[in-house]
Amino acid sequence: MNKTKKMMVGVLTTMMAASLTACRDESLPPKPNDQDCDDWEWDASTGTYVCDDDDSSHYRHYYYRGHYYPSKRKLQRSAAYKSYQQSAEFKARAKSGIGSGTKGSFFGG
Repeated sequence: MNKTKKMMVGVLTTMMAASLTACRDESLPPKPNDQDCDDWEWDASTGTYVCDDDDSSHYRHYYYRGHYYPSKRKLQRSAAYKSYQQSAEFKARAKSGIGSGTKGSFFGG
């Protein structure tokens, strides 16, 4: 491989790594480390993670402080979650657009 090709591979690799890093949202809390679910999705409307592991008995359950909630309604009725909604952490995420309930996509929807 000549020097130009090596340089281009290096530049492209750096650009790809930078773009992937930019897509990751540093303001999200770390994903839960729970043996009952291997795949997590962030739910911006609740500020919690949802189990997206279709092999788990907790599939589509909301997870907050070590507990699974089978529905958004049950999560929102929990005393621990109500306290979280009043916290500065929750309000800061909502203010920054994370968890604000606003929707957007690549196509503007």
